[in-house]
Amino acid sequence: MERLCKIRDLQHAVARFEAAFERRYGLCLNEGMTLCTLSRSGRLCPGELGERLGLTPSNTSKVLRAVESKGLVKREPGCADRRQMYYSLTGEGRALLAALDCREVEIPPLLRELLGE
Repeated sequence: MERLCKIRDLQHAVARFEAAFERRYGLCLNEGMTLCTLSRSGRLCPGELGERLGLTPSNTSKVLRAVESKGLVKREPGCADRRQMYYSLTGEGRALLAALDCREVEIPPLLRELLGE
């Protein structure tokens, strides 16, 4: 039971960080992690992105719709198979990602400890 309680505390700390992150940048944590993942990978199809983020296909679609509607990612058809879609950052997405500074967002003590801060 002790582990379960620690996981609950960790989940609560992540939720507090996400709320502060969303207030500061207008992005939920999954949207921010999507931008980060695309910045490191260049261009990904939804399945690859969802796998890297640990999201279900449904959640991946929801997150991609959100960041696309904010103009942070663009969707392009594949070269070999025009039915396959690929996502990459827009200039606005790269600029926002470069401006993100998590030091401006309160990080709960439990997360700071895990991050070695």
